[in-house]
Amino acid sequence: MSYSKILNKSSRRLLLNKNAVFSKHSVRGLGVLPFLGRLLKLRYLFLGSAVGGGVAIHNKYENFRSNLPDFSWMKEFIPEDAYDRFYSKIRQTYDTVHSPNMDIIMTRFSNLRNLAQNYIETLKSNTEEGATSSFVDENGKLTENIKVPLLSQSNGPVGPKQMSDKERLSRLQEELMNIQLKYQKELEKFEKENKELKKQLLLQREKLRGGKVRKIKKSLIDMYSEVLDELNEYDSAYNIQDHLPRVVVIGDQSAGKTSVLEMIAQARIFPRGAGEMMTKSPVKVTLSEGPYHVAQFKDSKREFDLTKESELVALRNEIELRMKNSVKNNQTISNEVISLSVKGPGLQRMVLVDLPGIISTETQGMAQNTRDSITRLATAYMSNPNAIILCIQDGSIDAERSNVTDLVSKMDPNGKRTIFVMTKFDMAENIQFNPDRIKKILEGKLFPMKALGYFAVITGRGNVNDTIESIRDYEEEFFSKSRLFREGILLPNQMTTRNLSMAVSECFWKMVKESIEQQADTFKATRYNLETEWKNTFPRLRELDRDELFEKARGEILDEVINLAQIKSKEWEDSLNKLLLQQSSNYIFNNIYVPAAQTESLGSFNTTVDIKLRHWAEKQLPQKCVDVGTLALMQEFENLINKEHAKKNHDNLLDPLKQHVTEAASKCHKWDTKAMDSLRIIQSNALEDRSVPDKQSWDSAIVFMETMIKEKLKEIQEQIREFKGPSFKDRWLQWKSVTPEQLTRSATINELEKLQKSFDRLKQNLDSDEITAVKKNLQAQKIQVDEAFIKETWTFVYKQNFLQKKLSVCSDCRNFYFYYQKGFTEQGIDCNDIVLFWRLKKMLNITANALRQQIVNIEVRRLEREIKDILDDYAQDQNLKKQLLTGKRVELAEELKRVRQIQEKLEEFIQALNNEKNS
Repeated sequence: MSYSKILNKSSRRLLLNKNAVFSKHSVRGLGVLPFLGRLLKLRYLFLGSAVGGGVAIHNKYENFRSNLPDFSWMKEFIPEDAYDRFYSKIRQTYDTVHSPNMDIIMTRFSNLRNLAQNYIETLKSNTEEGATSSFVDENGKLTENIKVPLLSQSNGPVGPKQMSDKERLSRLQEELMNIQLKYQKELEKFEKENKELKKQLLLQREKLRGGKVRKIKKSLIDMYSEVLDELNEYDSAYNIQDHLPRVVVIGDQSAGKTSVLEMIAQARIFPRGAGEMMTKSPVKVTLSEGPYHVAQFKDSKREFDLTKESELVALRNEIELRMKNSVKNNQTISNEVISLSVKGPGLQRMVLVDLPGIISTETQGMAQNTRDSITRLATAYMSNPNAIILCIQDGSIDAERSNVTDLVSKMDPNGKRTIFVMTKFDMAENIQFNPDRIKKILEGKLFPMKALGYFAVITGRGNVNDTIESIRDYEEEFFSKSRLFREGILLPNQMTTRNLSMAVSECFWKMVKESIEQQADTFKATRYNLETEWKNTFPRLRELDRDELFEKARGEILDEVINLAQIKSKEWEDSLNKLLLQQSSNYIFNNIYVPAAQTESLGSFNTTVDIKLRHWAEKQLPQKCVDVGTLALMQEFENLINKEHAKKNHDNLLDPLKQHVTEAASKCHKWDTKAMDSLRIIQSNALEDRSVPDKQSWDSAIVFMETMIKEKLKEIQEQIREFKGPSFKDRWLQWKSVTPEQLTRSATINELEKLQKSFDRLKQNLDSDEITAVKKNLQAQKIQVDEAFIKETWTFVYKQNFLQKKLSVCSDCRNFYFYYQKGFTEQGIDCNDIVLFWRLKKMLNITANALRQQIVNIEVRRLEREIKDILDDYAQDQNLKKQLLTGKRVELAEELKRVRQIQEKLEEFIQALNNEKNS
């Protein structure tokens, strides 16, 4: 039982005894007893407090002794007789350190209790004899016949003639206050030594013989905090499913709520500002006992040493940075929770949530809906029926200016889970001292709200550089000299953050024990419903959440990357040759072959070809081939991915993710730059070799040339047909029509074809006279065209005739290898085109082979590393996973996984809680 409960219980019992005594003869002392009762009421109050305080000290001491740390774990590692000696030594140390001091206090309280009992018996006997005249005179004033035993400085009784009633009362009150202060100091000394002993024991508990470190189980509060983290992620909207207790710290802006939390945590851990809003998102602080005073974020391994100012500064900066990062979309506050654990000697175990302060006015720089957002956030946390509301009220301002009390009274009208805290009590007493008003506040009679308890605290002296220790010393010194305390308005158990912390922790664990079983049953039922829905909806599929599906897709993608190296060399080279030809055919015809074919002699043809091939090989060809290699690699990779779609067990759910990874890999893959230098040398050497080694190579060059010409000719003819429009057959059978532009283009093509038949040789460009002749012929047909139109049309007509002519060269030179080998040509036949295409074919084959080796030996492994990096990045991006892995199946599996995790953690916590009860 707590000190406050014992004190109040003892006081009530003593007052009941007094009322019973006077009720027997209420008629005989009718005129005097009311006055006497009022006077004695104060005396009995202080006497009752003394008696209750003595009992509380005795119980507190016995509680400390009975709650010595459990050393039974040491039996596993040391002999039993050594363990018994160790434990008895610890018990002896406790008795040696604390027994003498406690004996002194208990002796003084015992004397006071005996004197109080004698005094009560004297009053009772005098009253029963009807000797009211011995108490009062004829005017109703007290006489000096009452023998009031007070404690003097020598602990002896003081005679009635030595002092007046007022002095006796003041002396008794002062003596009681001094005893309470001595008790408080002795208790603080005992707690300090107990903390140090616990610290040493915790440190020793971490080590075993041989230097091995023993793994310590998680503390109850850490396990409970993990449950809250899981619930926060599962139910971010804070719906009805989360009914586990938290201590919600709520108050007006700058009321000192963050400072209260810091005093409970015994460290300056939060950022602070001069009147501005510093708390911009909820901060969940898990307090627990530990050997060192440290803090750590949930998602970080770094520990901040709270005994060092530099570490405190770093912690405050980190919290401020996290708050700023959590605020998005030009808002002022955020719902995103920052989870922080604080451990240290003597800390009370509990979970507190610091919320942004309630404001009445939105200042410049705030979002337009900031006030309503803060109210909604606070309401959401307080709506939890098991949340403990720590309502913070600034004692230095008028009560009517508070915004928070109305909000709290709406959420908890009966005050079953509210604890009221008045901060800045020193300012309240010194600046605007009004005992009756403060008394009403601390009795819950001024504000329109009820509470479990009312506390007065001091959390600072106006200097942000003050340490927690200095503030606590100032707080205790102030309350020891407080007028309200000495006048009995402020009770001992209502003041100091130390008492507040113990009261909040006691209330917190009481509500945890009452609600945890019900919360576990709720999630057990939810899990059963979800598992039933899964079995009915997806009976033949495993319950894979997003992370598991992502890992499945990761494995399949990386398997396909490995399969790239299993593709046969011929398949690689065929694919590369095809792509190289597609990417370079236009350049070969337009920039090399056609310009060289316009020369008048064989020597000019070869010279032009050599110059253009050298320029191409040095400037453009290597980069183009590298691009082709990259394209071929990604096409083959995509083909392998797409082949999975045809399998029976293919999971369509993973297709968007695979496609996204493939596209990302295509964008980021960079070919080794050294490969271009090697390609440049290989290609230049291949193009300089004009010799065709054998007939087979000659024939292959002809086939290569013929294939390229036919493909190009097909493209040109398709374009010309499109110019002319649908044929006569298509117009009649398929109901297609010809546009005016097509009629014009068709007429122009006909005129140009007539013109080119008159040429002795093909001309790539028409002169002005020829253009004018075509233009006049078209005008005669009432068709008006300009010079540019005629030149554009001639380009296609020329290419068609050029390719048709060169196609005949392939046929003519098919059996000309013998003459080529002898070094002379038959009259009228020119086969230098074949040599050119042999050089091109040889260069493309060598390039394809080099690219294939580069892909298999280097680029596949580089692609694998790049895809692994992409997948690693995606693995951390939960938003991207939600975009790429969607559907009812995923959502149901996700919810089922979360519910299972929460239920398992709840059951683990309940088991640990029951073990602690039984131990």
